[in-house]
Amino acid sequence: MDHLEDLIKQYGRHLQYERNRSAHTLRNYLSDLRQFHQFLKTEGACQDQAEREAVRLVDANLVRSYLGRLARVCRKSSLARKVATLKGFFRYLVRERYLERDPLLGFGSPKQERPLVGFLSVDDVFRLLDGVHGLGALQVRDRAVLEVLYSTGVRVSELVGLGWGDIDFRLGVIRVTGKGSKERIVPIGKVALEVLQNYASEQTKQWGRPSRGPAAVFLNRLGRRITTRSIARIVEKHLRAAGIPLRMGPHGLRHTFATHLLNGGADLRVIQELLGHVSLSSTQRYTHVNLDHLTAVYDRSHPRAQ
Repeated sequence: MDHLEDLIKQYGRHLQYERNRSAHTLRNYLSDLRQFHQFLKTEGACQDQAEREAVRLVDANLVRSYLGRLARVCRKSSLARKVATLKGFFRYLVRERYLERDPLLGFGSPKQERPLVGFLSVDDVFRLLDGVHGLGALQVRDRAVLEVLYSTGVRVSELVGLGWGDIDFRLGVIRVTGKGSKERIVPIGKVALEVLQNYASEQTKQWGRPSRGPAAVFLNRLGRRITTRSIARIVEKHLRAAGIPLRMGPHGLRHTFATHLLNGGADLRVIQELLGHVSLSSTQRYTHVNLDHLTAVYDRSHPRAQ
């Protein structure tokens, strides 16, 4: 099995069954690798009898040429993902002994700008949450989705994965499974817990599902575990209904959660823990938002600011 396409398929099975990657992630990785394979064919490094040796002909210069061609049409974030995909693929080939050395060892990723996703003001959050009316199961579910996202700052994938057994109503905490299957405990506010309790009752009436143990918390119209795309649609729908012009998905409520905590005086390392960031540098992107807030307060308040 030396043909590059065969190796890509084998790597795909490894990602799916051993690394437990999502279908969405797997699709992106395989698309990136097949795009690189097509580039090799175009460059003449992977034709006919050379097909079996193509993977051994790859070096850092060839990858730089590939990225240079893509740079005209791809964002830096897309380029960075493609580099990460290739690096993971070649690490795998070395580990499986298809290659003796990793041609991308020490290869750097394109530097990315990391703009903040939009976030809401406190007034806008209240307008968003208080604007979800209705007693039906889906309306109560939508309110619970928004309340939990803002109250906890969890990722949308973590929200979708919640089971009723992950919610401790007595202690006021939830257990979520984040990136790398790492679990963490996150506090949740009383208002969000009350909405969740109301939703539990509505869920049982609507779908006859038990609101306990591993049973999924958030369900779609058919009573199945909701998807991340559906959560994004819920957020967008209620932003429009509240007359809030900012375009953002569920991640925007995570940014809102972190920004409001920081503006309220929370320690950066506490926010890091709550968000499940491995590195503090991931959390530090919020400091410039806090600086804007502090500067505005200074300008309004200090006698000699102007």
